[in-house]
Amino acid sequence: MTPKSQEIATDWLVAAGLRPTRQRVALAELLVGDGKHRHVTAESLFDSAKSRGAAVSLATVYNTLRAFCEAGVLQEITVDGSKSYFDTNTRDHPHFFWEDEGRLSDAPSDQLVIHRLPDAPDGVEIASVDVVIRLRRKS
Repeated sequence: MTPKSQEIATDWLVAAGLRPTRQRVALAELLVGDGKHRHVTAESLFDSAKSRGAAVSLATVYNTLRAFCEAGVLQEITVDGSKSYFDTNTRDHPHFFWEDEGRLSDAPSDQLVIHRLPDAPDGVEIASVDVVIRLRRKS
């Protein structure tokens, strides 16, 4: 990576109130160092980190992704109740899940219209609404 991407990653962590440890900076650099949004799994981020020579374990990647989510700089999107993707774009927006590729991408927000949500049960409020649109190639 570059000094600029390290600076972007460090600034991202500090702005979120996270201590920029060596491992966090290495992972943040892969996530936001080029200024682009991305969707990753813990495994894909781990593989990218290993290929760049970062000394991180898969457990560290999982723990770091959880810390990033708790700090509000990542959004977790769960597909099929078991597979989690992590999105650097934390604004509310829909996603396409490409079933044939096991890939998540942003869907156009301006084309999604939700007219009404059901009332939340007593004593709770709706925290967010996740929209995942599953895509499959036509046979």
